[in-house]
Amino acid sequence: MSAYPNPAQAVPPIYPVNTGENEIVREISMPIYQSRGWLKFLGILMIITGIPSIFVLVGILPIWQGVLLYRAASSIETAGATGQKYALLSSLGNIKTYFVLNGVLMLVGIIIALLTLCLTVILPLVFGITLLPFLDYSNY
Repeated sequence: MSAYPNPAQAVPPIYPVNTGENEIVREISMPIYQSRGWLKFLGILMIITGIPSIFVLVGILPIWQGVLLYRAASSIETAGATGQKYALLSSLGNIKTYFVLNGVLMLVGIIIALLTLCLTVILPLVFGITLLPFLDYSNY
């Protein structure tokens, strides 16, 4: 018996064989792959900024967003290096969740701003109701 393995019984490669699909995945993932450093940086930054407000329910949201960005960067790194379709889909799914969460937060912010505007400006002008005494418009 030889100490060297038989070449016919080679160990399968860790990375998938370069097929046409792998090359397409690499090409599609290239723009995000090139910005993976920024994704990781923003992810870590959002996690750090969310830590002081962890005791408030709202503090969980920046941490969640940071984790989503960091996971997207890690997945796209794998997709760009190996051409794995699952890694690309995982990265795009994390980015999609990040943007959906940002969109919902923006809508909530717009609704709160409109309610605040209505309660502090429009109601006092129309009905003479003042919720905040320092915003008494009857003196003008």
